[in-house]
Amino acid sequence: MTDERLARARRVLDIEGAALSALRDRLDGDFARAIDILLACRGKVIVTGVGKSGIVCRKIAATFSSTGTPAFFLHAVEGGHGDLGTLVRGDVLLAVSNSGETEVVNLLPVARRFAIPIIAMCGSRDSTLARSADVVLDVSVPEEACPLGLAPTASTTAQMALGDALAIALLEERGFSADDFALLHPAGALGRRLLRVEDLMHRGPEVPVVAETASLKDTVVEMSSKRLGVTGVVNAAGELVGVVTDGDLRRGLERAAGDVRQLTARDLMTRAPKTIAAGALAGEAVALMERSGPITSLFVLADGSRTPAGVIHLHDMLRAGVV
Repeated sequence: MTDERLARARRVLDIEGAALSALRDRLDGDFARAIDILLACRGKVIVTGVGKSGIVCRKIAATFSSTGTPAFFLHAVEGGHGDLGTLVRGDVLLAVSNSGETEVVNLLPVARRFAIPIIAMCGSRDSTLARSADVVLDVSVPEEACPLGLAPTASTTAQMALGDALAIALLEERGFSADDFALLHPAGALGRRLLRVEDLMHRGPEVPVVAETASLKDTVVEMSSKRLGVTGVVNAAGELVGVVTDGDLRRGLERAAGDVRQLTARDLMTRAPKTIAAGALAGEAVALMERSGPITSLFVLADGSRTPAGVIHLHDMLRAGVV
């Protein structure tokens, strides 16, 4: 029984793999023209379909939107009952239908009325949809994986894969970056991976800083009041020359030969402290902390200077879920 089940599963994957391979070999200038139309779009990409193709359309629209191409799904049936009001001049209609004869064709007259370009993703070039489109992307498949030849399987796999190909081609041509991706994915694991130091660091009055000449008492007060277990030490020009941590305090007191009240921040500090740029990924800050001691804080310097612009603590990244 197990062997039979595995054989059935492998047959499905073989059929769908063959469909994708055929789709890849069939790509031509129509795909490039579809990209040109999508790049020129000044509105939204409206992805429409019904049934299983409609479910694929939702995924295509979501992938477009998350990679820099504003898009949303329009159910073709609901479109015929008022939702077509979302379709306006400047949009592009991406219509997905394996047969090319579903309710999607009811939307075509409105698209033509508003001079909206139509990209058809269908399995029949002789269909009503294909004949009405500006560009046709052929997603026909040799066979469905369903042994009855009825349930959409290989055909919907081909549709989804071609939607991914469109989205990624657009992403690359637009120069969509990791920063852009982070802006659109502020929540979840993806957003946390792309958080930057400047998104989490303490700024302004929250940054603990004392002068080199600060007394032991003033240094301790600054560290205690800012609650980060560290303070930066700056020279007369305001440049970071060292840091004092809780450990530095203990070590300074242990080695003091005279009156500890005479100690200054300069006597206690660790010189040439590790720093990081504001634009660095928060994950880079964690890695630097681990390589450097480990330590739990990094000062952030203003661009092109040694002036402290902020400080980031390991706890900040723990709260943000970076660690």
